[in-house]
Amino acid sequence: MEKIVVRTEAAPAPFQGAPYNQAIRVGNLVFVAGQLGLKPAETVAVGDAAQQAEQAMRNLAAVLEAAGSSLTKLVKTTVFLQDLDDFAAVNEVYARHAGDQPPARSTVQVAKLPANARVEIEAIAHI
Repeated sequence: MEKIVVRTEAAPAPFQGAPYNQAIRVGNLVFVAGQLGLKPAETVAVGDAAQQAEQAMRNLAAVLEAAGSSLTKLVKTTVFLQDLDDFAAVNEVYARHAGDQPPARSTVQVAKLPANARVEIEAIAHI
C-alpha cells in the first residue's frame, strides 16, 4: 500500500517545522498527528483547556476532511493533557465532537506540550 501525505492549510502546519506530517493515509486508514489548540498560523495556544480542546477538535476535523475522512469515522484517539484536573472540561468538548459512537480512547497526563498547550489530540480514522 502506498503512503500518502495529507496536508491542509485549514489546520496548523507541523510545529516549528518539525519533521512530521499532519497525517498519513495508508489504505483505508488515516493516522493524524497530535493536534494542539492552535489556530492555523499561530504559535502559542491560548485559552483554557476547554477552549484549546475545541480548537484541537476543529484542527483534527480539518485534517481528517483533507484525508477523505471525518470525526464520525474515528476509531482511536489519544488525548494528552498537561493537567488531568482538566479531564472533565476537555471530555465535555470531546463528547460533542465524537458523536454517538465515539472511538476507543486513551487519556494521559504529560509534563509539557508544545506551544504552552494544555491539550493535544492524535487520532486514527478510517476512510
